[in-house]
Amino acid sequence: MTNASLSPPSKHQQALMVWLAVFPTLVALNTVLSRPLDGVAVVPRTFVLVTIAVPIVIYGLMPRLHRLRASLVLRQLHGHERAAEPVEDRVRAALG
Repeated sequence: MTNASLSPPSKHQQALMVWLAVFPTLVALNTVLSRPLDGVAVVPRTFVLVTIAVPIVIYGLMPRLHRLRASLVLRQLHGHERAAEPVEDRVRAALG
């Protein structure tokens, strides 16, 4: 199975990846921008944070999380294929 044939993430996986991207981004932005945005009303403050956070998440973090997921899924599939091989074949392959 190649990356091109990898199935898309389930809704649960997608939700987890979005959470993993959004939460630390918002924590970092709130920390960095707490003083400059001190005293700014909630709606404009949220607008500023979202305007900065969305590109970071969509263009920076989500592609990396998708690649990480693909790598983990492929590694898991490869491991299951290897586990299905007879032990003797795996030992022979490891020894060369």
